Amino acid sequence: MNQRKPNLWRTLATLGAGALSFLPATYSLAQVSEEKPVAIQVDLTKDKGPLKPIWAWFGYDEPNYTYMKDGKKLLTEISKLSKVPVYVRVHSLLVTGDGEAALKWGSTNAYTEDANGKPIYNWTIVDKIFDTFIERGMKPIAQIGFMPEAMSTNPQPYKHKWDPSQKGYDIFTGWAYPPKDYTKWAELVHQWVKHSVQKYGQKEVESWYWELWNEPDIPYWKGTTEEYIKLYDYTADAVKRALPTARIGGPEVTGPGSEKSQKFFKAFMEHVVNGKNYVTGKTGTPIDFITFHAKGAPKVVDGHVQMNVGKQLRDIDKGFEIVASYPSLKHLPIIIGESDPEGCAACSEDFNPQNAYRNGTMYSSYTAASFARKYDLAQSRGVNLAGAVTWAFEFENQPWFRGFRDLATNGVDKPVLNVFRMFGMMPTNRVEVKNGLAYDYARLRDESVRAEADVNALASKDAKSAAVMVWNYHDDNVPSPDAPVSLRLNGLPNKTVTLHHYRIDQKFSNSYEAWKKMGSPKTPTAEQIAQLEKAGQLQQLSAPERVQVTKGEAILNFTLPRQGVSLLKLSWD
Repeated sequence: MNQRKPNLWRTLATLGAGALSFLPATYSLAQVSEEKPVAIQVDLTKDKGPLKPIWAWFGYDEPNYTYMKDGKKLLTEISKLSKVPVYVRVHSLLVTGDGEAALKWGSTNAYTEDANGKPIYNWTIVDKIFDTFIERGMKPIAQIGFMPEAMSTNPQPYKHKWDPSQKGYDIFTGWAYPPKDYTKWAELVHQWVKHSVQKYGQKEVESWYWELWNEPDIPYWKGTTEEYIKLYDYTADAVKRALPTARIGGPEVTGPGSEKSQKFFKAFMEHVVNGKNYVTGKTGTPIDFITFHAKGAPKVVDGHVQMNVGKQLRDIDKGFEIVASYPSLKHLPIIIGESDPEGCAACSEDFNPQNAYRNGTMYSSYTAASFARKYDLAQSRGVNLAGAVTWAFEFENQPWFRGFRDLATNGVDKPVLNVFRMFGMMPTNRVEVKNGLAYDYARLRDESVRAEADVNALASKDAKSAAVMVWNYHDDNVPSPDAPVSLRLNGLPNKTVTLHHYRIDQKFSNSYEAWKKMGSPKTPTAEQIAQLEKAGQLQQLSAPERVQVTKGEAILNFTLPRQGVSLLKLSWD
């Protein structure tokens, strides 16, 4: 099965770059290696249910970047990589201000008051944000927050000026406090939902998610747990009065792996099921989906970045466990509202050396490995995972490759975006990747990846195609030999199939390495930018190949660099 055929390389070398070559069911797509290959077995006859597009969810702190030049460009690219509508979540949709964008800040001026305290609603900027999404076929996760200045119990200071170089700088100002008047707050929410229905239509708004606040278990919410619960009751009632079929949820707590988050999360869930509703006086409160966050924890060890994917997966698993403990809520969709390698997207590599993973392929391989395990964790707990929001976008007019947790820099796509392009190319039915590899989801959750590398795969199929995503991930970002991989697929049709092999590594689909080869220019020329844009797209490792299947089986041999990701897409008539 793992037989090597060096002579194939002489054959391949004689073929034209764009030609289709006919190869036997066992062949090599990369250099011959004397090391024992990692044997990955995919059985296309073993259906594991839908491969839900949980990856087609994105978000960011700065809502006003949405309609700026590079923001629109990136949203267009994100929308095109998915067969289904992409959901987008942003902060600060009700924050008072002039709409000027800044790091970890945004505003819409949706609510102000006149001299007599009468509400003034202005949906201009909110609509501009949502219009940008909807024009691209995207859907909002409409975050109901934060507190308008005129409504805050402690309004001053209100706008912050965050400086990432200052440690411990407090950004949680007047916008983070409870309302002076819960009835006025509820009317603001009611008017927003009502306006949305009038502008976009009932059917469209029914497809959105409305959620209350962000991370209320930390200083994003300056009230108590009970005050958040009260706010939720008023908010849910207001949403449902405006549109009874609207979807409302929460509580968007931070990682449930922490005791503080668990306590808040469980108090909220108890109220949803058994609490006295602050508006109706009845037991319980409406909820249509459940949200929480999950983050990893990178650090610098012996001069290199060491990730901690296990920490993120433990947060996810604990969140699933808590939801599963409530039988009446277990079936509800779960949205991991922020699901990332660490916590601060706007904390650049300049002042946070542990974030040096972000520009290169380590972010790509981490994303592939972690998303694949989210499916397994949800299945193991028997919960309904609908989406996992990647909290990364772009930061307008910042230095090139500064090391933010973003998907593009100055309009040029970074390697991580190509993982999502790969996900978007995968068919919709998940199939079995057989056990026996170094890591399964449980070992990754419990130990992270500190011993051998995690060389593993996610596979899916439909009537006329199959796809296998393979990654070579390790928590420690240190040089390592390429991993030889022997990928065996069973259940293929007994005919010739076409193989496209896409790759993210140091040479392919990697604008960062292309930029470094240019000398890391601070102000690239127009010609250089064009080259970087091309390098940022998903690229094929080699020309398409024709593979003859024998008895429903094909074996694909290739090498995969550390922190590299491959997508092998097979198609047939």
